This record gives sequence, structure tokens and C-alpha cells, in this order.
Amino acid sequence: MTTAQPLDVQPTPLALLLLGREADPRSERGVECPGDLPSPSDPDLVARARAAKERLGDRVFVLGHHYQRDEVIQFADVTGDSFKLARDAAARPEAEYIVFCGVHFMAESADILTTDAQAVVLPDLAAGCSMADMATAEQVAECWDVLTDAGIADQVVPVSYMNSSADIKAFTGRHGGTICTSSNAKRALEWAFEQGEKILFLPDQHLGRNTAVRDMGMSLEDCVVYNPHKPNGGLTAEQLRDAKMILWRGHCSVHGRFSVESVEDVRARIPGVNVLVHPECKHEVVAAADYVGSTEYIIKALEAAPPGSKWAIGTELNLVRRLANRFAAEDKEIVFLDKTVCFCSTMNRIDLPHLVWTLESLADGKLVNRIEVAPETEKFAKLALERMLALP
Repeated sequence: MTTAQPLDVQPTPLALLLLGREADPRSERGVECPGDLPSPSDPDLVARARAAKERLGDRVFVLGHHYQRDEVIQFADVTGDSFKLARDAAARPEAEYIVFCGVHFMAESADILTTDAQAVVLPDLAAGCSMADMATAEQVAECWDVLTDAGIADQVVPVSYMNSSADIKAFTGRHGGTICTSSNAKRALEWAFEQGEKILFLPDQHLGRNTAVRDMGMSLEDCVVYNPHKPNGGLTAEQLRDAKMILWRGHCSVHGRFSVESVEDVRARIPGVNVLVHPECKHEVVAAADYVGSTEYIIKALEAAPPGSKWAIGTELNLVRRLANRFAAEDKEIVFLDKTVCFCSTMNRIDLPHLVWTLESLADGKLVNRIEVAPETEKFAKLALERMLALP
């Protein structure tokens, strides 16, 4: 009987990760900070954050995205959506430090739009965006090769959602495209169709589909979904040639949770309720809603709503809860569209201990967690952003 010889096989990093014996440095970046984070139970956290911010004075400008938790948003100099905050940062050239309480792609956009003398800081480098991560530079370059092989690349104009990495924004700039927000997506698509016959929409399929079908009168048959995990995106050359909208297979993990059943359930529970959802929701949810709009649209709609009105909101829970508390005195009933708790998990990585650590480090002269976009990437990403800014 022959004795089996041990195989000379080395475990791959992926195998070790799946076995729980290693970490993925890309997906787990920033989990640990240099030095010690304050304890989340430290009763002095608020006082420490306030003191550090006062020490920094006008040298620091703190941006707070709408989806941040209340304990963080209280220290924001301005609040808003990702693009508004990036523009606010650019309007404060005297601030040495821009502390962005948001996620990674937002801090990248702020770095692109601010001066080289300013440092953009993200309190936790692990605060990423699952949607933005669904489109990598390598995948999108391969997609463009597929479009080239199908003979349509010269007809395609890329339009990338603000919720994308700097690399994807740079790809968009290099190929004559523009960036859009959920507020101006229709205008961006109109502009793109003036430049070419087809659009490659990155990375959120739902915003692209809802804008094309709901706002611009196209049909669902005009849209195809490119899946980067399948050969040729899972599409034939004929399907690509027939399509007007080539939608990247990406989505928001928060807004993708809402369903038609959620809408039907809240209508049954709250008679006369107005259903208001974000356009990152699935097409069937948007079709079942009463109102659809961006985060800023949602806020303005509730501001203008009459006392006694009832609203079910399909967007991130931190914002919905904040709005419910804000308008309770006006007798406006505001509830979350889904029955289950649904925070943006990556956005919630920015907590008070991370903010305190960041502010105290900066106040002590230590620059931490700086977000810097490479010059070549910044050049073309800024070009794409400037095309958006030039839209009427």
C-alpha cells in the first residue's frame, strides 16, 4: 500500500479569509486606528469633541451627510447630500481640514473639488459604499471592451451617479461622459442623448431605469442590465445594439430593501398615508409610490406638507427618524416605509468615538485618515464633474 504524500498546496488569501484566519486589507481598511479610540461609553465624548473642535477653530470644517447618526450630525457645520457637501467644502478654501462625516466616495469628491492646500479627512476609512464598490475600474474597462467588440462604443456616453468611486468618475470623464445626482439625473441623461445614441449608466441600475422610464418615457425594453460577473455582461451583441440604456448591475443596499409589499402594508396600516421614496428604490416600488425624489426633495416635501398629513418614507432610517422628530410638533406623522430597521451600515461606521479621535488628532497636529485622489484620476474625474456643473 502506497503512503499518500502531502500535497504541496499553499492556501490562497481568499481561502484563509473564508476560514476566518486572515483579513482582507481592502475590505477591512481602517478598522483599527493608530492609537486608541475613546470608549463608546465614555460620558465625556461630547465635551471632548466640542473642545477639540473649538481648539481647531476655523482651521476645520465638518461636513455631515443626512444619513449620519444624530450624535455625529450635531457637530457638523453643514449638512446635506454628497454633492452639496463636496461643493460646500470647495466654498471654504480657508479651512485647512475638511472632516467628512460620510463615506469614502464622498470624501474623494471633496478632495477633487477642494484645493491642494486642504486635507480631506474621513474619520473611519472603513466607511465605504456597497453601491460604489459594485463597479471597479477593471470591470468597467472590460465592459468598454465588450461595447467596442459589439461595435457600439462610439455611440455610448457614460453617465455615472455621484455615488461612485473617483476611478469611475475618471473613466466617465475620459470617455466624454458626465456625473449626475439623484436630483439632476434626467437632465444629465438628456444631455448624454444629445452627445450619443446610447448611455452606459453606472453604478445604480435603479436610478438609471427609473429616470429613463418614469421621467423620460422610455420603455423597460429600452433598458438592459450589464452584469460584470458574467461573460460579456450576460448580454449578446444584439441586445447591446438594441438597447438605449445599458444599466450597470449595481444597487443601494438600503433602498434596495424596500418592496411593493412594504408599500401595500403601510397603506393598509395607515389610511391616507403618502408614500414617498428615493429613486434608488426598485422600479416597481417607485411605480407604487405617490412621490419620488432625492434626499433634498424628500426634506422639502415634508417641510411643505400640511399639518396632520401622514407620510411613509423609503430612505435611510437615520434621516427618517430625524425628520419624524423634527415635524412631530407640526402634527405630521412620518414613519419608515419598511417594518425592519435599515440603517446604512457603512455610513454608521462614523460614530462619536471616531469623530473625537479625528478631531483630537488634528488639534494635536497629527493628520490622520487623509483621502487623496491621484492627480491623473483627479484630472478626469473633475472634468466629468465640471460637465455636470455646466448642465443648465
